[in-house]
Amino acid sequence: MPDPSASHLNLWKKRLGRVPEPVWEQTELETLVLADNDLTEISEQIGRLKKLRMLDLGHNQLTRVPDALAGLDGLTDFLYLHDNRLTSLPSSLERLTKLRYLNISENSFDALPECVTRMASLMELRASDNPLSSLPDSIGRLSRLRELHLRNNKLTSLPESIGSLEELRQIDLRGNPLTNLPAAIADLPRLEKLDLRWVVTLAQPAWLADLEARGCVVYR
Repeated sequence: MPDPSASHLNLWKKRLGRVPEPVWEQTELETLVLADNDLTEISEQIGRLKKLRMLDLGHNQLTRVPDALAGLDGLTDFLYLHDNRLTSLPSSLERLTKLRYLNISENSFDALPECVTRMASLMELRASDNPLSSLPDSIGRLSRLRELHLRNNKLTSLPESIGSLEELRQIDLRGNPLTNLPAAIADLPRLEKLDLRWVVTLAQPAWLADLEARGCVVYR
């Protein structure tokens, strides 16, 4: 039987198929790892785990996540949703305003969910290996973002609003069919790394040299 007073539960790669009901009774949990279990759904009962700081649902077969995730007010550290079959997220997830790290890589998002741009505390966003064709202007709201990982998407351009991300240190744009970049990137005061490898469609702007001159590493 699970320990209802435990704060950590690691069920990684246990071939569960579905989450055992007693898991939802462990209301003291702060970290829960359910990665790599062939899960196709997550119960709304997850909303009972109010103390969760980290939740790992990666490497499963989820096509949706429950609205109840939005009620996890303590979710501050990590939310892993990578390597699933997601095409959208509930708009209610905009309530996760304390979350600092979100990984939605290796899914089927053709647009970045609007709710993500309202997660005001995000410091790292990973959305690589999706069919994203554009980013919303609202990404400029993520004023605390330090790392933005967009490798292997279908982006041909970035919005000018990316210039509002003044805390940004790293941008990974590898393998996108970019044809232009907003000059606002050159003015990002803390940018340390811009990765443009395998971007063969881009006429590289002159301001890249200015970035390098001030110490930003540009991979191209």
